[in-house]
Amino acid sequence: MTSEIGLGCWQLGGDWGPVSADRGRTILSAADAAGVTFWDTADVYGGGVSEQLIGDYAQAHPNADRVIVTKAGRTEELYGQGYTQDKLRAAIDASRRRLQVDTLAMVQLHCIPFAELQHGEIFRWLEGFKQEGLIAHYGASVETIEEALFCLNETGVASLQLIFNLLRQDMAEQVLPLAQAKGVGVIVRLGLASGLLAGKMTKDQRFTPQDHRTFNRDGAAFHVGETFSGLPFEQAIDLIEQLRPMVPAGLNMAQLALRWLLDHAAVSSVITGASSAEQIERNAEASQLAPLSADTHKALADFYRLHVRAHIRGVI
Repeated sequence: MTSEIGLGCWQLGGDWGPVSADRGRTILSAADAAGVTFWDTADVYGGGVSEQLIGDYAQAHPNADRVIVTKAGRTEELYGQGYTQDKLRAAIDASRRRLQVDTLAMVQLHCIPFAELQHGEIFRWLEGFKQEGLIAHYGASVETIEEALFCLNETGVASLQLIFNLLRQDMAEQVLPLAQAKGVGVIVRLGLASGLLAGKMTKDQRFTPQDHRTFNRDGAAFHVGETFSGLPFEQAIDLIEQLRPMVPAGLNMAQLALRWLLDHAAVSSVITGASSAEQIERNAEASQLAPLSADTHKALADFYRLHVRAHIRGVI
C-alpha cells in the first residue's frame, strides 16, 4: 500500500532550479520521516541525476515500504530519434543501474507521442520486459483525456499518471471512473498546479532560468499543460484570489487542493514536489484531514466550470 501523498522527484534533477546533493538527500530523508513511501522520478530529470540520487539514498537507507517508480521515453535517443525495442531496453537498463535495482517497480511511458501509443508495439515491448523481470509493472504518463482513455481501453497499463487539480478538473468526468472500474491506479501530478495552489505566489514572482516555470510558461519546451496547468500565469494568480474565500475554515489553500484530490476514490497517490522538509510534512498531513463536504465539492466544480476552464491553453 503506497502513501496517498507521494513525492515527485523532478526537482531533484535541478529542473525547478539548482538543488544540491545534500539538499536532495534532506528532502528524501524528510519523505521517509513523514511516511511518504511513493516516489516518482524519470530518466530525464537532470539527465539521470534524480534517479542516481534516489538510488544512492535508497541503498544507504533501505525501507521495505518504499516504492520507487520511474519514467522512460523522453530522452533524445527515443523521443528525438524514434522508438525501438532495443533503445527502450537500454533506457530501462540505465534506470536500473542508477536506481540500483534488478527489477524496476514500475516504468511509465513518459508523455510519448500519441501516435506511438496508438501503434501499440511499445506496450508489447513492455510486456516482454515484464516477463524478463526487468520491470514489475508498466504504466503511462499522459497529457490528454484522449490519451488516457486510449490507454485504459486498449492497453494493459497498471497505472496512469494524469494532470489533475482544482484548476484542471476534466479528468474527473470520464477518466477517473473508468480507471477505477478497470482497477488501474491513478497517479496525480501537478496537484498543486506548479505551486499556484500553495496560495503564496504573486504576479511579480520570478523563477530561475532553469525552472520550467520560466522557460515553459507558454509551452515553448513541452506541453503547456505541464506548467501552471496551462493557465497564463497572471490570469492564474487572479483565479487563486477568487478561490481563496472558498477555502474552508481551518484549512489553507494547499490543504484544500490536496484533500480535494484525495476525496476522489480513483486516485491512488498524489505526487507533490518539495524543496524543503517542511513542505513534505505539510503535504503528507493532507491524508489525515477529513473529507471535504459535498457543498464544497459542488462549489469547487462550479468555480472551475464557470471561471477557470475557458482560460486553459492546449489540449485537455
